[in-house]
Amino acid sequence: MKARHLIFILGDQLSAGISSLEGADPKRDAVLMCEVMEEATYVRHHPKKIAFIFSAMRHFAEDLRQKGFTVDYQRLDAPGNTGSFTGELQRAITRFEPQTVRITEPGEWRVLQMIEAWAGILPCPVDILEDTRFLSSRSEFAAWAKNRQQLRMEFFYRDMRRKTGLLMRGDDPEGGRWNFDAENRKPASPDLFAPKRQGVAPDHITKEVLDLVGRRFKAHFGSLANFNFAVTATDADILLESFIADQLATFGERQDAMLSSDPFLSHSLLSFYINAGLLDPLDVCRRVETAYLAGNVPLNSAEGFIRQIIGWREYMRGVYWLKMPDYRDANFLDAERPLPDFYWTGETDMNCVHTVVSETRDNAYAHHIQRLMITGNFALLAGIRPQAVHEWYLEVYADAYEWVELPNVIGMSQFADGGFLGSKPYAAGGNYIHRMSDYCATCRYDVKKKTGEKACPFNALYWDFLDRNSGKLKRNQRLGPVYAAWSKMTEAQRNDYRHSAAAFLAKLDSAVSTY
Repeated sequence: MKARHLIFILGDQLSAGISSLEGADPKRDAVLMCEVMEEATYVRHHPKKIAFIFSAMRHFAEDLRQKGFTVDYQRLDAPGNTGSFTGELQRAITRFEPQTVRITEPGEWRVLQMIEAWAGILPCPVDILEDTRFLSSRSEFAAWAKNRQQLRMEFFYRDMRRKTGLLMRGDDPEGGRWNFDAENRKPASPDLFAPKRQGVAPDHITKEVLDLVGRRFKAHFGSLANFNFAVTATDADILLESFIADQLATFGERQDAMLSSDPFLSHSLLSFYINAGLLDPLDVCRRVETAYLAGNVPLNSAEGFIRQIIGWREYMRGVYWLKMPDYRDANFLDAERPLPDFYWTGETDMNCVHTVVSETRDNAYAHHIQRLMITGNFALLAGIRPQAVHEWYLEVYADAYEWVELPNVIGMSQFADGGFLGSKPYAAGGNYIHRMSDYCATCRYDVKKKTGEKACPFNALYWDFLDRNSGKLKRNQRLGPVYAAWSKMTEAQRNDYRHSAAAFLAKLDSAVSTY
């Protein structure tokens, strides 16, 4: 058929209400979707991430066909697949001879650059539409940020609360406070009576994808075993309802905790589906609010969850588009150490790092405190190059897309932007990990020892990090008390920390990379 519009839908645009489909006519318009090696391998994505996206794409294509659309779906192993978005679009144009190519703006800078270049090489115009699935458009965020000396998520979040009306009583926040984070920092203990996590058994489409990914991406970090992702909007909705019924009530108090026996605790595991488009973020938040208003969950849980979506998620996207492309290369602390092999192998005596890397390998997931305060914190303290840390996170997590992952790593986790995104580095010694987890109980290192070969490496690395970066961090108001404590130590104590950190880092540097 000759098409009026050729609608190009990307792998994270799997929403029935995506702007490129608005007003589409199945009788006159065609849809293009494609699996391409360029996207699967620009970083070495976790196999579960690739399998999730490919299977969700194939299911979404079937849904569109059921609605009467002609869907030109190019599988990864289809004969003639060029391996790139541009190549597949050019081939589709020869088949459909469209008057216009329509596409919703992509989430990543490099893909937008690719799309904007199409105008110079294609025989028809390209209509790039705004992604209306976000509460704050790129232009709205830029207007909010304009003329502000500092950007802080808390103030942006309050504006999003006012805009949506979520958890509001007129002009005032529900419960008289905007933020209940102080109530959400409790350690956890195993809950033998916790409801069993729901998953989705692979259907025949997913099984075909798993076979393909197992053959083509077996060299990538990560396991395909026990794949149970939802790959349709219907199944994602079932998992959302299960989370609200079974985990949301305890989400708040357990959201910062870490347990060796429970990698998920009360976390929603919905970011995969929100970021790919299978769930609408505002709808998710409204249903969480409804559960609170019905008296089924406490306010600290509902507020904490909603803040992650309309606050932090939206704020990350705004910062990303405001600061790219230079933001990717930020390295305020001049950190240049390469990423250690144990980020891939998990082979380290630091039980916290070993546990999180192992769970990441198996699940393509770790919750936000594991990412920030274990793998991210270690990289920050050890002076790992932030771009290497960014690429690792982008590769290993199934919910990682550059627009949300890059600011989280560059700005929040590694403080590589010098404080543009967050007010201080998220640096901590072993005591934080001991307080919020059970990892230290079975670790070879002793978290109570401050220095020496048997001491938890995070302890000496923490003070060494502050010492070697004092020229850039000492004037940070939030670090004033910490530097005051450092200055009160004897020179012998400070040297003890320096020597212990240097010995550990020397061993780290001497390890031969095998990845």
